[in-house]
Amino acid sequence: MEWQGWFALSLMVTALAVLILTRIGPHIVMMAVLALLSISGVLSPSEALSGFSNSGLITVACMFVVAAGIHSSGGVDMLVNRVLGKPKGVRGALARIFAPVVLLSGFLNNTPVVATMIPAIHAWSRKINIPASKLMIPLSYSAILGGTLTLIGTSTNLVVNGQYQELTGEAGLSLFSITAVALPVVLVGLAFIWLVFPRLLPDRSEKRAFANLREFTLEVAVAPGGPLVGQSVEQAGLRSLDRVYLVEIERNGNIVTAVPSEEKLRDGDRLVFAGDTEAISDLLRINGIIPSPENGHSDTLNLDRAERSLVEAVVSPHCDAVGHAIRDARFRDRYGAVVLAVARNGERVQGNLGNIVLEAGDTLLLEARPAFVSRQRYNKDFLLINDLDKSQPRHERAWLAWGILAAIVLAAGTGATSMLNAALVGAGLMVVTGCCSVSQAEKSLDLTVILTIAASFALGAALQKTGVSGWIAHAIVDLSAGTPWLLLLLTYLAVSILTEIITNNAAAVLMLPIVLEVTERAGLQHEPFIFAIMIAASASFATPLGYQTNLMVYGPGGYRFSDFLKVGVPMNLLIGAVTLTTLLLGWPLVR
Repeated sequence: MEWQGWFALSLMVTALAVLILTRIGPHIVMMAVLALLSISGVLSPSEALSGFSNSGLITVACMFVVAAGIHSSGGVDMLVNRVLGKPKGVRGALARIFAPVVLLSGFLNNTPVVATMIPAIHAWSRKINIPASKLMIPLSYSAILGGTLTLIGTSTNLVVNGQYQELTGEAGLSLFSITAVALPVVLVGLAFIWLVFPRLLPDRSEKRAFANLREFTLEVAVAPGGPLVGQSVEQAGLRSLDRVYLVEIERNGNIVTAVPSEEKLRDGDRLVFAGDTEAISDLLRINGIIPSPENGHSDTLNLDRAERSLVEAVVSPHCDAVGHAIRDARFRDRYGAVVLAVARNGERVQGNLGNIVLEAGDTLLLEARPAFVSRQRYNKDFLLINDLDKSQPRHERAWLAWGILAAIVLAAGTGATSMLNAALVGAGLMVVTGCCSVSQAEKSLDLTVILTIAASFALGAALQKTGVSGWIAHAIVDLSAGTPWLLLLLTYLAVSILTEIITNNAAAVLMLPIVLEVTERAGLQHEPFIFAIMIAASASFATPLGYQTNLMVYGPGGYRFSDFLKVGVPMNLLIGAVTLTTLLLGWPLVR
């Protein structure tokens, strides 16, 4: 190899190391790689930026908008309410979850499907008296399995197909090309969940972190005619208390939420604080503060108020507040919300609330202004927004949204038009017909995913152009002694491991040019290896960090990291075995 090859190889190794060992976002890492490849001259500017015009990437973006239309119109809620019913036990509940989740995930991005269903499943679990911890991981896993059924079920499938077309000049795969491989995988995976998970998953029915609001809020009052009357919150010294902070003021039957520092205190104001509830005695030492009629604990949060909403939010890895203490994260200024409590691993984090350093996957209980839910629903800072005060309103365009999705699937499935054109038309119809607003469509576009995918294309192109992928492929062929089944096993294993430690899309895009070189050198069929990449990149069950839907159910299910290992490692091994067996039996590997 010449210097360009060694440079591209070193960039790939460095990018993998940074993704594995640091918390730098994959989109930042891959955009830096793209910039270095272009600046160094290894790729021309058009080659470096070709990923942004890839048909697979554009289709992914359009399907985000289609999913937003189904989500915003209440289409998922409508389906859930008609299907779930009243099962008698955990296995009956799982059987009712599987059908809508797998069906939806086969044709929509599974992230909004899971986001919509989490609050519905939570409410349903309480109604049928089954712990949410028995249902949330199966919800995520069945969505992951369902996403493998079609070319549009997950962004990974679309991206792999788009890169395959670009690298080989072939026509690419059809909408249901992967279904023959994925269907046995899905059936076996669901059977395993149904039979084994009720015994392996924990019963944490009594550990709802935010079940009793009185446990972590406390209330005092401003003494009439006292020294604090007329002072601002800041002047009264109530903004920088160590163990608690001010959440809201109840005044003459009205609520002042996300209280600004300049808010003036008045006679008889009732002040609701969050934090260490043992700090009530410290508050009462402040001159001008007196006990409230509720003897310290606030019950006002249990009352519906038009001025505010109580919201559960799961922190995303992309959230700017990750790694910062709550006091430094400026929730009040940034989101118009205040943190009442934090749950981690299914339990509320005790101690000084303001000093808690947020982590990805934390579940926050927020008090926010009513607009918060609609404004943050598609904000990538949060994986899940669950309004505790009221359910999402039903939308009269739900049937229309489903009709648009059905038309997309029919048009692409019958070959009447390309997947790209069907997705473009579908996204446009969702906006034009009002199934989702322009703002919702814009917010549905996951910029970090799009940037990661587009930039990863540049590294894949560089590996192929400089001969690195050929060199690696030659080494893999030598390692396997040219044995086709062993090459297939190594391909699946490599993608599966990379998916758990970086991202599924990045793992697939990095491996595809190498695998194409392997199959070319060994004289093997491309298709079974491409299917192996698609399944391996999606089948991420072992950790909550491996796949976004796993992280979304982490907090709401009250899980610990070990819960995912207990059920996820056997799932990974089972799905891998079924995938490889299906490919070896059903597809000839040698040309």
